[in-house]
Amino acid sequence: MGLEITNLTGGYSRVPVIKDLNFTVPEATIVGLIGLNGAGKSTTIKHIIGLLTPQKGEIRLNGLSLAEKPEAYRQALAYVPETPILYQELTLREHIDLTIMAYDLNHDEAWQRANQLLDKFRLSKRLDWFPANFSKGMQQKVMIVCAFITQASLYIIDEPFTGLDPLAVRDLLQVIAAEKVRGAAVLMSTHVLATAQQAADQFILLNQGKITGQGSLVELQTQYNLPTGNLDDIYFKMTDVANS
Repeated sequence: MGLEITNLTGGYSRVPVIKDLNFTVPEATIVGLIGLNGAGKSTTIKHIIGLLTPQKGEIRLNGLSLAEKPEAYRQALAYVPETPILYQELTLREHIDLTIMAYDLNHDEAWQRANQLLDKFRLSKRLDWFPANFSKGMQQKVMIVCAFITQASLYIIDEPFTGLDPLAVRDLLQVIAAEKVRGAAVLMSTHVLATAQQAADQFILLNQGKITGQGSLVELQTQYNLPTGNLDDIYFKMTDVANS
């Protein structure tokens, strides 16, 4: 069923940052969330993962709201933040075990997936390392491994390419594509528009807390009257129109 956002309004105070957002992230679909700094991307994500409570509107994942079924909602969702959040006193192995327990995963099956991801991201010999031993890029890979062993219904990925080398970016895109084939929904916020255009099926353009365009690249080309434009061209036109 995927993610369904209806009339979502919210922020950090009584003054809303995002206003009346309506969009879906269907199963087996990658949606790129695009916008300037301060457009409302992170605020939108924080509402979806439950760090902020909507002032108005509704968020449903596979038909469930966080308020109705908090455990089922959270277990259907995996999140890769822009800045890695790791426990300094836990090794990589312990981070994986903690994820398995938190999501109530089958231990052996989850470790089989983890080992495949560890090999792909060249972390298999780092299982007993602590976060202090990892570079920022390696810490981001730990977050990616922990997220994708869950086989969640929805992945929320916030600026996933920050700190990753080109090989890791390629590997991450392969993992995302495989999860899409499995049937997962993916909402990906990124400033790397060429990569977003390559990876995503649909796009949501945010500006000043409102959706200014959404759909496939072809649909956005029509909306912005750029029949041969790429996502960069559309993005620049969106900001020019907003600032005019």
